Amino acid sequence: MLDSPALVAKPLIPSVRTRAVGLVRTARPRQWVKNLLVVAAAGAAGALGRQDVPLRTGLTFLAFCLLASGIYAINDVRDAEDDRRHPTKRFRPVAAGQLPARDAVIAGLGSVLLGLLLAFAVDPLLGWTAIGYVALTLSYTLVWRHLVVFDIVAVAGGFVLRAIAGGVAAQVPLSLWFTLVVAFAALLVATGKRLAELMRTEADDAHRRRVLRIYTDSVLRMVMLASLVGVLVVYLLWALQDSGRSGMPWRLLTVIPFSFALTRYVMVARVGAGESPEELIFHDQLLRLAGVAWLALFVLDVNATT
Repeated sequence: MLDSPALVAKPLIPSVRTRAVGLVRTARPRQWVKNLLVVAAAGAAGALGRQDVPLRTGLTFLAFCLLASGIYAINDVRDAEDDRRHPTKRFRPVAAGQLPARDAVIAGLGSVLLGLLLAFAVDPLLGWTAIGYVALTLSYTLVWRHLVVFDIVAVAGGFVLRAIAGGVAAQVPLSLWFTLVVAFAALLVATGKRLAELMRTEADDAHRRRVLRIYTDSVLRMVMLASLVGVLVVYLLWALQDSGRSGMPWRLLTVIPFSFALTRYVMVARVGAGESPEELIFHDQLLRLAGVAWLALFVLDVNATT
């Protein structure tokens, strides 16, 4: 009697509206803020006002938003089981059953394809850079996230490739200083994410990935400190170059909010709040204020020297 068809519960099929909302949430638009890195190269070179650079940079930003959202959707399908054991990721549409895996894969592949086509339309070299970004991020889920050190380097590499893509789109050469600043800052953020994940799994005795069983708090904190020192030293050396050419040391003054922002991030990350760095931008007022101050001083420097 218990096996009667009338008594067997049928799986719930999400409504069209639920799936549409799920697709938007899976795209994670709040995380698109990370793609603003594509503006960094043109901004640092003072090229944002040149000819078609704003259009090319804007299209590159859109392309990387499409690529990132597509990869999020594909990864959410693969990670659904693990996400269901996560305190917050279990609410993701695929893990929560609000978005069928098939829909997520189709949308993800379509988004990646559109992103690549747009990147190639802007510049063939940008298209190949975008392919490298897709290869790195997808291989991270399959391989690198399970390997100590390589997992952090792969996450940092995604940030660096965004910055490189911006330089390609704006057709400006990337200086060694710029590349090193981005690389050290990306390594700092990636290590903060891993430290937060480790602290969370230790605190609630949650299921822990193999790589997290090897890392220790002290090692990750040491890497964060080394990354912080590295980025501050490199940024200071860059700022000292030609500082004050216009009579005011605007470039050197940017060191103050820049150092404050990174130190603030380290303080927050050390207590386990760095797992979603993009959320800190929206919720940490001190970080936002430091960012605005840095941007204002940087714009003054660029305008004074161009």
